[in-house]
Amino acid sequence: MTKSDDTIGGLESALHLLHRAGQKADELFAINIGSSDLTPRQFAVLKAIAVSGDPSQTDLVERTGIDRSTMADIVRRLLARGLVQRRRTRRDARMYAVKLTDKGRQTLDQAEPAVRSTDERILERLTASQRESFLRALARIVEAMDTAGDAATREPPV
Repeated sequence: MTKSDDTIGGLESALHLLHRAGQKADELFAINIGSSDLTPRQFAVLKAIAVSGDPSQTDLVERTGIDRSTMADIVRRLLARGLVQRRRTRRDARMYAVKLTDKGRQTLDQAEPAVRSTDERILERLTASQRESFLRALARIVEAMDTAGDAATREPPV
């Protein structure tokens, strides 16, 4: 069996293959981003903030799928680097709204080519229609797992 057999070392587990693909994607991103210490998750959060217009951290959790404690840590790191500002929301004083700073916007703009290059490299062995199908399939998996996760965390009916 060769590596071109759609498996790695004979391991056909979706879990394993997704993990390996994620590792490779992270490695490519690190190479493409260069000297910046921005991570793929930090990029995703900056991008979600940019397209959301002052979202709360809860909004960012929902948009990105990153868990609450990890999101809080990411936002803290982005705050420390001066990439975002955080303030209490008017509608709920317990919640924070997050906004990009000028430095955050610049960092996001500078990272965009690295993300595009990483995406292109990841998808380069697929035809255009395979790329579309692959991305739709990944989105369906994530959506289905999110829905299943929501159902699993709800209290059973009494």
